[in-house]
Amino acid sequence: MAILNLLIILFLRTAAAQNEIVKPRFSPVHVGVVLDLSTPLGKISNTSISMAMDDFYDIHDNYTAKLVLHTKDCQEDFVKAVAAATDLLGTYQVQAIIGPQKSEQAMFMSELGKKTQVPIISFSATSPSLTSISNPYFIRTTLNDSAQVAAIATIIQAFGWRQAIPISDDTDYGRDILPYLFDALQQTGTHIPYHSVIALQATKDQIKEELYKLKTMQTRVFIIHMRVSVASRLLLLAMEAGMMDEGFVWIMTDGLTNLAESLSSSIIDSLQGAIGVKMYVPKSKKNESFAARWRKRFRQDHPDDTPAEMNNFALLAYDTVWALAIAAEKASVGNSDFITPYRDTKLPILESLEVSKNGRKLLEEILKCRFEGVSGKFKLINGQLQSSTFQIVNMVGTRERSLGFWDPKTGLSKQPKPKSGKTYSTLMTDLNQVVWPGESGSVPKGWNIPVSQKKLKILVPKSSFPEFVKVEKNASSNNTEVSGFSIEVFEAAVRNLPYALPLEYFAFESTSGQNAGTYDDLVMQVYNHSYDGAVGDINIRENRLQYVDFTLPYTETGVYMIVPFKKVQKNIWIFLKPWSKDLWFGAIAFFLYTGFVVWVMEHKANPEFSGSRTHQLGTILHFSFSTMVYAHREHLENVLSKLVLIIWLFVVLILTSSYTASLASMLTVQKLEPSVTDFHQLIKNGDNVGTTNGSFLVDLLKKLTFDEKKIIQYNSVEEFSEAMLKGSQNGGITAIFEGLPFVQLIIKQQCANFTVVGPILKNQGLAFAFPIGSPLVHDISRALLKVVEGEEITNIENKWLVNQTSCQIQGNAITSNHLDFNSFVGLFLITGTVSTCALSIFVIIFIHKNWHKLRSIGTENHIWRRFATSFNYYNNSRNLTLTAKPPNREISLQASVAAS
Repeated sequence: MAILNLLIILFLRTAAAQNEIVKPRFSPVHVGVVLDLSTPLGKISNTSISMAMDDFYDIHDNYTAKLVLHTKDCQEDFVKAVAAATDLLGTYQVQAIIGPQKSEQAMFMSELGKKTQVPIISFSATSPSLTSISNPYFIRTTLNDSAQVAAIATIIQAFGWRQAIPISDDTDYGRDILPYLFDALQQTGTHIPYHSVIALQATKDQIKEELYKLKTMQTRVFIIHMRVSVASRLLLLAMEAGMMDEGFVWIMTDGLTNLAESLSSSIIDSLQGAIGVKMYVPKSKKNESFAARWRKRFRQDHPDDTPAEMNNFALLAYDTVWALAIAAEKASVGNSDFITPYRDTKLPILESLEVSKNGRKLLEEILKCRFEGVSGKFKLINGQLQSSTFQIVNMVGTRERSLGFWDPKTGLSKQPKPKSGKTYSTLMTDLNQVVWPGESGSVPKGWNIPVSQKKLKILVPKSSFPEFVKVEKNASSNNTEVSGFSIEVFEAAVRNLPYALPLEYFAFESTSGQNAGTYDDLVMQVYNHSYDGAVGDINIRENRLQYVDFTLPYTETGVYMIVPFKKVQKNIWIFLKPWSKDLWFGAIAFFLYTGFVVWVMEHKANPEFSGSRTHQLGTILHFSFSTMVYAHREHLENVLSKLVLIIWLFVVLILTSSYTASLASMLTVQKLEPSVTDFHQLIKNGDNVGTTNGSFLVDLLKKLTFDEKKIIQYNSVEEFSEAMLKGSQNGGITAIFEGLPFVQLIIKQQCANFTVVGPILKNQGLAFAFPIGSPLVHDISRALLKVVEGEEITNIENKWLVNQTSCQIQGNAITSNHLDFNSFVGLFLITGTVSTCALSIFVIIFIHKNWHKLRSIGTENHIWRRFATSFNYYNNSRNLTLTAKPPNREISLQASVAAS
C-alpha cells in the first residue's frame, strides 16, 4: 500500500511538471540588446543589465510578462550594429531594443525602429541631433549633451578665462554638441579662436602634429569632448608634449568624465588636475547598496579585467531595464505580434522585416513610466531623461573629488541644493579648491605666449602729437624706439601684470616716414593678426569695435573745439549782460508778485499801504524794487507779511551779490572771449576747420554736415597754430576739433591765443587695441586701473603733458558768461512758495473772521461780489456805500466803521 501511494505521488508531480512546461508561468517579451562588449562602457552596461533582470523579477515574481534578452556584440563597428539590429528584428522579432552605445549607431537604428514601430532605447547615445520629434520610436534614458554646455560656460566664466578651444572627434557625437557649446560660450563672452578635430583613425604622428599646433597658440583652456578610445590616445600624447603641466586647463564633458575612473592607470595619470562635468546622481542607500553588489558582480563577469568603477551609465542601464519591464507588464505585450512586412526597394535587406502591433502601446507605457531608480527619479519628458543639476569634479590621484554643483537657476554652489533665494552665481569662490595640472594651487590665467613666438608684436602709430607717441629709428641697431605718454602708460600697465610680457614695437609708417594709413587702417592690421596689438593715441570707436577689442580708456573723454580769442567790446548796455533775458523777466515778475502779496496783507490795517488806487500802485512798485537795495520805508504790521519779506530779502541778497560779481568780472577780469561758441555758426559761415591727420573726427565732422572741402588735416601743433592765426579768409582755419587729451596739450602751448569751447560731443577716450577675444584685454584693463588710480599716472602726466610749457591753461572749457533763470530756480521756488502760502493763510483767516458778514450780503449775489463787498466793508476807515444792481432790483448797503 505504501508503495502504491508513493507511485501516485510521483505520477501527480510528473503531471504537474509537464503541465508547467506546457503552460509556462511567464509570457516572454523578446528584447534585443546591442552593445560594444569589448569597450569599458559595454562591459559596465552589460553587468548592470544582467543585475537589473535578476533584481526586478526577484521582486516582481507575480508579473505575467518577462523580458527575454538577446544580446549582440557589434564590436564598435557601424555595419555590425546595423546587422545586429536587423537580425534581432527579423529573426527574434524583438519588441524593443536596448542600445546601441554610440549616437551614429542609434541614428540609423532609430530609423529601423520607426519603420518597424519597435522602440529603440539608449542610455548612452547623447547626441543632440537624436530627438523624439524626428524619431518618434527613439527613447533616450540619459541626458542630451546640450544640457551640460551652460555648466561648462559658467565654469570658464567663473575662473575669468576669455578663450577656450574645443577638442572633439570627427563623429556625430563630437560634432553635434558644438553649436550649443559655441552659443553658450559666446553668451559669457568667451572667444573660441580655434576648434580642434581628431579623426577616429588618426595616427600617433597626426595627433602629435595637432597638439603642437595647439601648443603654439595662446589659449591654454581646452574642452575635450570625444570617445574614450580617441581621448585615451590624445591625453597620453598631450602629457608627453608637456601640455598637462602647470598653466594648462582641461575640461571634460559628461561622457568622458563618467568613464574616467574606469580607464587604465596611465591614462588616469594624464588626467591629473582636469575638471569634469557630469550628471548629478543624489546619494541614497539604494544606489550605495547597488554599487557594492555591482562591483562584486563585475569581478565575477570579468575576472581578467582591471576592476572598474560604477558610473552613471551603469545606473542608467539598470534603470532602463526596469522601465522596460514595467512598461511591458502594463502594456500586456507578452507575445510577439508582427504584421505585414515593410518593403522598401532602396533597402532590400529590410524587405523581410515586419511591423510590430504592440510597439505603439509599449512606447506609450515607457514614456509614462515613473519610479525611483538607482539613478534618481526616472521620468521621461519629450522622449528623454531630464536633469537640472550637474556635478563638477576634479581628477586627483586615482579618483575624482567633488568641486561643487551647477544648477540652471542658482549657478555654481558647493551644495547640490543651495539655500532658497540664492541668486545665480558665477563666482569661483562657490566651488571648492581646485588642484590644477602640475599639482598647482593657483588658478591658471588661461593663456600664455606661444612657444613659437618669443615677443608680442605691438604696432604703434606715427602720432601728430609726439608727447603721446614718439617713434624714432635707432641708426646703430636699426631698432624702432618708442616713447611718449601713451607708451609709458602701457608699459606701466604691463609691469603691473602678474606675469612677464615681452614686447617688440613696430612703427605703422610708410617708406617716407609718415603713417602708413589712417588709424582705422592701423586697427585692421590687428584684426588681420599681422600684429598682436596696437598701442598709442587710439580712440575707441563703435566701428572699430567690430574688428578689435579695446582695453579700458586711460584718458578723459569728450570732443572739444579750440578757437581764437577775441576782445570783448564793451558798450553802454553792458550792465544788462550779467543776467540772461529769462532771469531779468523772472526776477521782475517775482519782485511784483512779492509786493502784491505784501500789499494784500497790509493795506487792510496799515495806512502806508492805503489811499487812492494810484497811491497804492506806487506803494507796491516802490516796496518791490526798494528791497533790492534794502531801502523800503514802509513799516509792516502783519506777521505773515514780515515772514514774506524776510525770505524775499534773502533771495534779493543772493541775486544782487551774483549780479555784482558777474558784472565786476566783465568789467575788470575777462578781457577776452571765444570768437566762436557754436559749431553750427562755423557751418553757416562756411569756415574752414582743422583736425589731426588720420583722425576719426574727419568722418564725425562730415556727419555734422561740415563740407568735406572745409575740413583740413594737420600733423603738428605748430601747423595748427599757424593755420589758426591765418584764419579761414587767408587759407587757414577758424577752429580745431580734437579729443580732450590733445586739446589740453594744444592749449598748454597756445593758451595766450586760443581757448576751448565744449564739449561738443562725447567719445570714449584713448585705449589700447587687441584682437577680439584676446585675454590681454582683461588683464591689461585691470592693470590699467592700478596705474590710473595710483600716483604713477600723475608722474607720467607731469613728465609728458603738464610741464611742456610755462604757459598756464585758461581754466575749464568756455561756457556762457550769463547767469540764467535756471541758476536760481530753487530760490524763486522757495520765495514763491512762502508768499503763496502766507497769502492763502491770510485769506483763510479773513474769511473765518468775517463769515457772518459775508452771509448778510444776500444769497442772491454772486460769491465774488459778496467777498468784495465784505472786504471793502471791513477795510475802509471812512463811510462807504456799495451799490449792487441785480437784474430785478437794486440793493443799497451803507456801513460806517470806526477806524481801528
